Amino acid sequence: MAMTPSSYRALPPRDVTLLPGELRRRAELNRTYLLSLTNANLLQNYYQEAGLWNPRQRPEGIHWGWEAPTCQLRGHFLGHWLSAAASLYAATGDAEAKAKANVIVSELARCQEANGGEWAGSIPEKYLDWIARGRQIWAPHYTVHKTLMGLCDMVALTGSEQALDVLTRWASWFHRWTGQFSRRQLDDILDVETGGMLEVWANLYGVTGREEHLELMQRYDRPRLFERLLAGEDPLTNQHANTTIPEVHGAARAYEVTGDTRWRDIVHAYWRQAVTLRGAYVTGGQTSGEIWSPPQELAARLGDKNQEHCVVYNMMLLASTLLRWTGDPTYADYWEANFYNGILAQQNPHTGMIAYFLPLEPGAVKCWGTPTDDFWCCHGTLVQAHAIHGRDVYYEDDDGLLVAQYLPTELRWRRGGTPVRLRQTTDTQTSSTHRPRAQVVDLTVASGQPAEWTLKLRLPRWIDGAASVELNGEPLPVRAAPGEILALRRTWGEDHLRLTLPRRLASVPLPDDPSRVAFVDGPIALAGLCDDERTLYADGDPASLLAPDNEREWTMWRPAYRTRGQPSNIRFLPLHEIVDQPYTTYFPIAPRAAAVD
Repeated sequence: MAMTPSSYRALPPRDVTLLPGELRRRAELNRTYLLSLTNANLLQNYYQEAGLWNPRQRPEGIHWGWEAPTCQLRGHFLGHWLSAAASLYAATGDAEAKAKANVIVSELARCQEANGGEWAGSIPEKYLDWIARGRQIWAPHYTVHKTLMGLCDMVALTGSEQALDVLTRWASWFHRWTGQFSRRQLDDILDVETGGMLEVWANLYGVTGREEHLELMQRYDRPRLFERLLAGEDPLTNQHANTTIPEVHGAARAYEVTGDTRWRDIVHAYWRQAVTLRGAYVTGGQTSGEIWSPPQELAARLGDKNQEHCVVYNMMLLASTLLRWTGDPTYADYWEANFYNGILAQQNPHTGMIAYFLPLEPGAVKCWGTPTDDFWCCHGTLVQAHAIHGRDVYYEDDDGLLVAQYLPTELRWRRGGTPVRLRQTTDTQTSSTHRPRAQVVDLTVASGQPAEWTLKLRLPRWIDGAASVELNGEPLPVRAAPGEILALRRTWGEDHLRLTLPRRLASVPLPDDPSRVAFVDGPIALAGLCDDERTLYADGDPASLLAPDNEREWTMWRPAYRTRGQPSNIRFLPLHEIVDQPYTTYFPIAPRAAAVD
């Protein structure tokens, strides 16, 4: 099996530690929720399918919503849970999470034996046969994929031999089942939401190298989607977004385990159609009602179901893959915007629960899930997203190290045989007279012995003007522009680097309606606290209407703004800080004279 070269390599999750602060608090909130769910309730639908569960009354704490025994997607969440627990262990060494996950895998093995030694799903095999016969059924491939991927992550991130055994036995069922169909019949079957089945088989082939796993990967190819992408067509408009993104994850993984450039070309073609040509909301996300909007046509689709969390999460994973392959910082810019305005904005900072959608209509309100009564698809990507916060901050290459994101973390790295510790913090600039208009990042490098390598710093596209850098108190020349990588090659020992990223308040119009704008502060989308659509009146840059509001609280700078000179002024907060307040993101702009009229 060929391993393809990459511009950057991901670092082991355990090498990155979240430092105290809001990000770690959110991760810990997620961990508490993960471990609060009982094994019996997580496994309820697997036990039922295997004939190991027959309660006479409704069990205490039974999982409901999409996990109810009456739902055709029942059991999907356990796969997400396994992936999140495996990621948590890989990042922090959390022994409790690993032990709990190991018990769940052993119970899946018990269910598999009760089912005859192969099938280990939470739904009956006949659901897949119903697809083959054209009978309507709600996404059985999607459901079983989550469990299969959870097993994959247990293999990759915890080294679980039992997870590999369950996965391999289950793959035998799929190899036999798919072998009865022609290519055309398979294409018809795979037109019903396939989830990331291709990625599962690519992962398994990457571990085993077995021919039957390569055949499974080939059978789960999606020529009806992929060939149109390769032809430069747009197969995405008005199509269910999160049906196709996991399929492209599969193409990406197939490229990495085979080296076949067709798979790579599919991934690039998908990104071009989904992001480059399509445009996005101020949040960095797209979609309305779970489907891709037409390219650059977003104004008519502002509503209560914008920006599905699953789409945000899966597109960020795709961006990380493309950053590794190409080294293009554009993908890191995309990741950053979606992190603040999706991952953080769609997690309740008090309860840890998920907002399935991020509504962008006037007077929007986030709708939060509950711990055991909903279990939407996005409930699953929620627990995964908040288990991997440190994963995409740093990358390495043959020259050295890339700092791709500016988040409070500490990295333990080795340059050759030399241990290197890099600590990244944000200077809150508490001595400033007013709220600072720059993000200042302190990077402390401690090398076991002096070593020459290149430290690469992403200069975000949102920077207002030129970035500045000081090394041990001395200014360095900055020969890179916003949106580029600043490379600093030297012999590193015990050094302190101070990076200043000027930021500004900016207005961002809708692509197809420039009379309506939203506001960003650096990478962070703002929202006005109002329960209806408000026209703002300005003769110049609409961003000039906003002034800092309640900017200081004890030693902390607060991020609020307030409009000025309007018939009725309103406050603005970062979208990711809004919990239950009604808010509006896009505002019509009219000349000031219209306010008098």
